Amino acid sequence: MRPRRLIIVVIMMGLMAFVLFEGRNKNWFGAQNTPSTAQSSLQPGQNPVTVVKAPPVVTTRTFDPAAPPAEMPPLAPGEIAVCDADFVSNANVAGVSRRVDDTHAVLRITRVMIGLQLKITIWLPQGVTDHVKEHEDGHRQIAEHYYATADQVAQRIGDAYIDKQVQIEGEDPAAEGNKALGQMAADITATYNKELNPSPAQLLYDSFTDHSRNDSAVSDAVAAAINQSQLEAVPASQPAVN
Repeated sequence: MRPRRLIIVVIMMGLMAFVLFEGRNKNWFGAQNTPSTAQSSLQPGQNPVTVVKAPPVVTTRTFDPAAPPAEMPPLAPGEIAVCDADFVSNANVAGVSRRVDDTHAVLRITRVMIGLQLKITIWLPQGVTDHVKEHEDGHRQIAEHYYATADQVAQRIGDAYIDKQVQIEGEDPAAEGNKALGQMAADITATYNKELNPSPAQLLYDSFTDHSRNDSAVSDAVAAAINQSQLEAVPASQPAVN
């Protein structure tokens, strides 16, 4: 898992504050995003939580095993190819601040905007067999399976913040309010990365296929890995829904 990188941008417009936070969840099995500008007002009937999910982008690259490029993820011992799935989430949080006195304010969250991306790069060595290609494509299928419902996950996370009120205290309530918004934006991306976690399924897939070294059918291994990871993620008292 590659370390998550973040970008925080703060814009102050009167009493409305916007904070942008970018989180990244990298899966290696085998991006720099330009966020949209926050809107300060809602149209009648508009949902205060906006989720924009870009289509997944899949790239296949070929490399020389004797001189792999620097940007390629490292291969684990015994591996000859790798699928790099980069889940990117951008959270914008907007709030209205009501000044209580010189050092206190109440901040109410009015909007949450979340942008989602999935960038997949499949790295294949020169002269790779069709069997290895199919194995790495199985990793792609698992990543896209989880991304298919990513907007629902993000929507649910964002909904929990609307109308949340935060007590602000400090010599500069506006600055402290921005810090609070920044933390909430960071929490949103962290929660998204935690809940949208394909790693257990990817690990099970490699286990079932022995990293492409056995003859397991890719489609069967993908389905079994997703199903078992869902069963293991649900408490024993709560049956999984297939």
